Amino acid sequence: MASVEAGAFELMLLDIGLPKKDGLSVLKQIRQKKNSIPVIMITARDAVEDRIAGLDLGADDYLVKPFLIDELMARIRAVARRQSGSAQPLLSNNDITLNPASKAVAYKNDAIELTGKEYRLLHSLLLAPGRIYSREELEEKVYGWDEEVKSNAIEFLIHSLRKKTHKSAIKNVRGLGWMIPKT
Repeated sequence: MASVEAGAFELMLLDIGLPKKDGLSVLKQIRQKKNSIPVIMITARDAVEDRIAGLDLGADDYLVKPFLIDELMARIRAVARRQSGSAQPLLSNNDITLNPASKAVAYKNDAIELTGKEYRLLHSLLLAPGRIYSREELEEKVYGWDEEVKSNAIEFLIHSLRKKTHKSAIKNVRGLGWMIPKT
């Protein structure tokens, strides 16, 4: 719960059948603290009453086991879009367009090829054009838990993305971090 309260996560997958505390109780506790983290309930309980209870307690979506990973990923993308204030399936600042479903990226309508890390960085920045992300935030979004991150890794990725788009595509805000400008 401390990690959720600290805002360390962008989305929560919450199983109703937790070992020590019922997932519905956890959700209720989160919402009572006015925490608006998006929550997707995951459970084997498929009764309509259970789904209604989860949604009424503040879940953003409800997924019954077993499910396909592709469906889970699509639901995560949908909840993330709504959380960022957009129901549009594409992320864009008008110059750069990213389709999370197909992983296709274009700069001014010209397709560009990205590495996995470049894609994750660009995706993170496009979730909130105009928002400044610190190096630490971007490292968390781009690199896995067990990956060692070199001190200039984010700068390298930004440089590479600027070469594939335009030097003004990603703006550096001195001493704070980077952002995709709103256009």
